[in-house]
Amino acid sequence: MTAEPTTEPFSVRLEIRSYEIDPQLHLGGGFYIQYADHSRFACVQAAGISVEDLLADGMGPVNLETVIKYHRELRGGDQVDVSCDWEWGDGKTYRVRHVMTHVDGTVAAEVSHVSGLLDLRTRRLIADPAHAWRARADRPELLRLRPDRPRGTTE
Repeated sequence: MTAEPTTEPFSVRLEIRSYEIDPQLHLGGGFYIQYADHSRFACVQAAGISVEDLLADGMGPVNLETVIKYHRELRGGDQVDVSCDWEWGDGKTYRVRHVMTHVDGTVAAEVSHVSGLLDLRTRRLIADPAHAWRARADRPELLRLRPDRPRGTTE
């Protein structure tokens, strides 16, 4: 039986802390990327993937391109939902898109990445990152992947 990918992307809620605001009293630009990274790491963990095991196997996720689109400011004390949505193709790269939304539903920003899995020995991107993520996931649907077969089975 194969699970259908979830319809809603994974999301975490974060609160903007005072030390993250800049002189204009809104969230500093670098924190948008950190929030996206936090959401992606939480998504990978929720999918049942151990990043430590991934690294021990000689692979590490890498961002090759990052784009931030600002829509509405985030200020100290605001709460923001940060989604994590994965898009897969056939090549060595994939996309991860994060939408940062105020609690009232207003989109504050979008962060998108072109990413890959780096072979830490050869320093080259692995050919099939979807397979590598899927093979390690208990809940691959959180990564928008369909399971090949249940983990721990051989047929």
